[in-house]
Amino acid sequence: MRDSPATAGQLGEEHRLVEVWPGTPYPLGASYDGAGTNFALFSEVGEAVALCLFDSDGKETQVELEEREAGVWHGYLPRVGPGQRYGFRVHGPYDPSRGHRCNPSKLLLDPYAKAVEGEIDWDEALFSYHFNDPDKLNTLDSGPHMMKSVVVNPYFDWQDDRPPRHPYHETVIYEAHVKGTTIQHPDIADEIKGTYAGLSSPAMIEHLQSLGVTAVELMPVHQFVHDDLLVQRGLRNYWGYNTIGFFAPHNAYAASGQAGDQVQEFKAMVRALHRADIEVILDVVYNHTAEGNQLGPTIAFRGIDNSAYYRLVDNNNSHYYDTTGTGNSLLMRHPHVLQLIMDSLRYWVTEMHVDGFRFDLAATLARQFHEVDRLSAFFDLVQQDPVVSQVKLIAEPWDLGPGGYQVGGFPPLWTEWNGKYRDCVRDFWRGQPATLGEFAMRLTGSSDLFRDDGRKPYASINFVTAHDGFTLRDLVSYNGKHNDANGENNNDGTTDNRSWNCGAEGETDDKNVLALRARQHRNFLATMFLSQGVPMILHGDELGRTQQGNNNVYCQDNEISYVDWRHADSDLLAFTRALIQLRADHPVFRRRRFFDGLGSSEELTDIAWLKPDGQPMGGGDWTAGFAKSLAVFLNGEAIDEPGLQGERIVDDSFLLLFNASEQDMDFAIPPEVYGSAWEPVLDTADDDLSDRGVVQAGDKVNVLARSMLVLERV
Repeated sequence: MRDSPATAGQLGEEHRLVEVWPGTPYPLGASYDGAGTNFALFSEVGEAVALCLFDSDGKETQVELEEREAGVWHGYLPRVGPGQRYGFRVHGPYDPSRGHRCNPSKLLLDPYAKAVEGEIDWDEALFSYHFNDPDKLNTLDSGPHMMKSVVVNPYFDWQDDRPPRHPYHETVIYEAHVKGTTIQHPDIADEIKGTYAGLSSPAMIEHLQSLGVTAVELMPVHQFVHDDLLVQRGLRNYWGYNTIGFFAPHNAYAASGQAGDQVQEFKAMVRALHRADIEVILDVVYNHTAEGNQLGPTIAFRGIDNSAYYRLVDNNNSHYYDTTGTGNSLLMRHPHVLQLIMDSLRYWVTEMHVDGFRFDLAATLARQFHEVDRLSAFFDLVQQDPVVSQVKLIAEPWDLGPGGYQVGGFPPLWTEWNGKYRDCVRDFWRGQPATLGEFAMRLTGSSDLFRDDGRKPYASINFVTAHDGFTLRDLVSYNGKHNDANGENNNDGTTDNRSWNCGAEGETDDKNVLALRARQHRNFLATMFLSQGVPMILHGDELGRTQQGNNNVYCQDNEISYVDWRHADSDLLAFTRALIQLRADHPVFRRRRFFDGLGSSEELTDIAWLKPDGQPMGGGDWTAGFAKSLAVFLNGEAIDEPGLQGERIVDDSFLLLFNASEQDMDFAIPPEVYGSAWEPVLDTADDDLSDRGVVQAGDKVNVLARSMLVLERV
C-alpha cells in the first residue's frame, strides 16, 4: 500500500503483494475473462507504469506492470474482476518544451476504461503545476480528487436483439439529450428520470413510435467532465462535448449508483429501443479531450503520452494546436490515436449494439497536418473497416480551423449535417430575397453538394434546428439571442440565427403574432419532412419547447434546457405526427435517387417547377418579383428507381405550393397534363381542410401569406 505516489525507479516491493502474470498487450484497457483481468496501457514515452487498485475505502495499492511490448505495458491479475476500481501512474520525462508531461503523482484514467466512477473536483492536485507558480512542478497526489476507472463484466443477455437497419431514405432522426428529454416526463418513474432507463421507458418509446421516429441521435454519452469555470459559476457541462472516456457510458445518466452498472443499463436501453424498431446513433467527440490546453489538468492522455495523443504547436511543443475551440486537438496522424478511435467505434457497435455515429466537428478528424484532407488516414480506416463502415456515419462537416467549413466535402460513405439546408430554409421562410433558386436545390436533396461524388439525396441530413442554436419555437419568437443565464454577458452563442420573431420579441399574448408563429412552426416542419434527404428533428420541437431565447444552452442543466412535457403544444404534436406519416406513406418524398428532370415527349418529367400562374418556371423567373413563391410538381409515376426488393415504385403525385411572401396569393392549378383533379392534404395555415374541396386543372386556390399548401392528385 502507498499513501503517496512513487517516483520513477522507486516502485518498491509492495507490488508483489498482488499476484501478477505477464498477460498480453492486446486488447488495450481492462479485459475480464471470468477468472481475472488483463490490463494493458500504451505509453511510448513512459519509463515505468504503475497499475493502481482501489478498495471500497479508497485505499490504493500500486502494482508495477513489468511487461512491455511495442510501447504497451501489460499484466494479468488473477481473481481481479468486475467492480474493481483502478487507474495508472506513468513515470517518465516531464519536459513541456519537448511535449512530455509525465507526472507519477497524478492518477490517470485508462483511455480504454469501459466504465468510470465519480467525477473530478478540480483540486489543485489535479494539475502538474502550481497555480501561484506555473513553472514549478506540482507533485501533490491527485488520487483522492480523481474519478476512477472500473473493470466491467462484458456479459449481457441481448436475447433476440437485432439492429433495425433502416435504410437512410426511410430514416427519421430525433436528436435527444438523455437527461433533458426525460427528466420532466410525468409518466416516467422518478427513480429513472434523466437516465438511460428513462429514455427506454414505455412512455418514451410510445412517444417516439407515435411520432414516427426511426432513430434517436443521442447527444454525447461518452464519459465527460464538467469544466472548472462552469462549476465555479454554479453551472454544468450540460451538452457533454468534453469527453474523457471514449469507451465508457457517462455515469451520471445511470439510474444505479453502483460502479459499472451504467454499461448494463445502456445496453438494456439499446435492446428496448431496438425492440421498438428504433435505432440508436451516438453523437461522438473524437476531435479533442477534456484535458484542455497547457493550463488544463493531467487526468489521462496528457500524463500517459502527451506528444503521441495531442497535436502540439510545431515551434512550441508546450502549447496545443487547437481547431476545436476547446484547447486541444487529437493527433490524427498518430497510429495509436487512430487505433483508439477505431477500437472505440467498433466497441460501441459490437459490444453496445449502437447503429451509427454523428461525428462532432468532423473536419478536425480530416486534419492530418493543417489542411482538411478528405483522404486522411482516419477516413481510409473507416472505409476498409468491416464493422464501422456498415453503420450510419454522419459528419458535422465543419470545425474552427482554416478551411474548416466542408459541407459536401466528405467521402461517399458519409452523410452530413447540411448546414446550408438549415440556413437556406430559415432565410426562405423569413422572407429574405434571392433565396428561391437555392431553396429549390435544398428541397430536392442538395445535388450541388452530393451528386458529383456519387452520393444520393440521403447524404443530406436536413435540419432546421439542432441542439446548437434556437429551438423551433424560439426561432420564430426571437430576433436575437438571450444568453444572460450563461454568465458571459450574452457574448456566447452565434449571432447568425436567421430568425424572425413575427412581430414581438419573446413571449406575447398577441393573438395575431401567436397565429403567425404557429404557421411558421408548420412551414419549417412541412418543408423539412417533405424535402428529399434525411429529416432530423430536435427533441421537444414537436411539443413547442422553448429555451427562453437562449441559443447556447451548453451549460444549462436545468429547466431552460429540459423538455417541458406538461405544457406541450398538442396541436403542433398532432401536426408533426401527421406530417411524418405523410412522408412515410409516400416514397415520392423520400427518393433514393436525385430527380433528373427528364421525361419523354409522351411523359411528364419526374419534377416540375411552376410559377403561381401554373406555367413552368423560366431562367429569369427565379429572381423575378414573385421570387418568394413557387409551386413544385412531384410525379409519383416517374420514380425511376427500384424498391429494396426490386419492385417498381409507383406513388401518388403531389403539388407543393409555397408562399413565403407577406401577401396572400392565388395559385393556378396547372394544366390537365399534370392532373385533372387535386385534393388538399396539408395546409400550414389551417388545420381544417373540410372547406377545401377537390380542385380542377385551371382553378385557382388561395394560399395565405407565409404558408404552404400540399395537394394530392386524385
